[in-house]
Amino acid sequence: MTARTRSASRRPIAPAALVLALVIAVLMVAAACVPTPVGRTSPGPATATPVPTPTVVPSPTGPTPVPSFIRPTPTPVPTFALYTVVAGDTLSSIARRYGTTARSLAYWNRATYPSLDPESEGYAPDRIAIGWVLQLIPNTVIDEEEVDGSSSAPSSLPTVGPTAAGTLPPEGAASVVVSHGDRTSRRIALTFDMGGRLDPALDILGYLIDSDVHATIFPTGSTGTTTDEGMAVLELVAEHRDAFVLGNHSWSHPDFRELDDAAMRDQLERTEAGILELINMSTKPYFRPPYGALDDQIPATVGAAGWGYTVLWDVDTIDWKPEADGGPTTQQVVDTVLAKAQGGSIVLMHLGGYHTLDALPGILRGLEAKGLTPVTLDELLTPD
Repeated sequence: MTARTRSASRRPIAPAALVLALVIAVLMVAAACVPTPVGRTSPGPATATPVPTPTVVPSPTGPTPVPSFIRPTPTPVPTFALYTVVAGDTLSSIARRYGTTARSLAYWNRATYPSLDPESEGYAPDRIAIGWVLQLIPNTVIDEEEVDGSSSAPSSLPTVGPTAAGTLPPEGAASVVVSHGDRTSRRIALTFDMGGRLDPALDILGYLIDSDVHATIFPTGSTGTTTDEGMAVLELVAEHRDAFVLGNHSWSHPDFRELDDAAMRDQLERTEAGILELINMSTKPYFRPPYGALDDQIPATVGAAGWGYTVLWDVDTIDWKPEADGGPTTQQVVDTVLAKAQGGSIVLMHLGGYHTLDALPGILRGLEAKGLTPVTLDELLTPD
């Protein structure tokens, strides 16, 4: 090797390169001396940023939901009406009026009136009495092949007859319609409506008191609480609470079939409020519909208003009608009661009846002879 060559291989490092090398060394030492911040980890090998795994929501483990139950539309129940027999009626004429047959009427009413049972030896469809309350379905004829041995009495109206006696329906339930009480008893209810004519009213009440006869009075509110004689009658009733019971006969004696629910309640409640204010006696639980007129809505409304019994009758004296217009004589009033009255009967009379006062002595003697005792509705409808 020549001297020239050796001299070249030992040439010192250029100053710029030396400076660069020193800077890199200093930086490496400085980085090594810096502490790791709290809460951080020392950087490791570079990795890809992880992708969050979505949370899996488990499916419900209970039963699969089903749509809410929808109650099927029920088959409409036939609507029964009540008809009170008047003079001149026959089973056939009533049937023609309501688009049915006499046999249908007989089957519907055989439980209440056994003489109307077509399957009985005592079947007597031609003998019906004034005051009988017949149940019927207008424009319907019964299918006799579907009639079993049980009663064919209506199911859409409250029970009429002795099975209703003694038990008030639950509060708010339909009023129980009664036309008589227990047929096996020896009790009979004398009931007197009060409205309109009042000439003998106080005398009738006085006779009942003197004779120790219990009775039920059905005043209209307008007559009983706004007229002098009506108020005198109610005050006399209040003085003898052991002998008399009150019922509600409406305020102004309208046909309830022509009223809506609100108007019916107003008629009842005005009468109740007026009598309570006058003598502090209630008319509940007894209601008597004016004219004896009923449909299937009236008992529901009356019951909801608080009158648990809707009281009809099975003996009608028609004493409100003057003789000049075909009304009964004194003896006819007596004969009607004694011929038709039986255990549990409800007799309809009026405090304004034309011959009622004169007929009472004969009625009371005849009832005593038949072993029947006049009582209030409370006493009639309460089991022994």
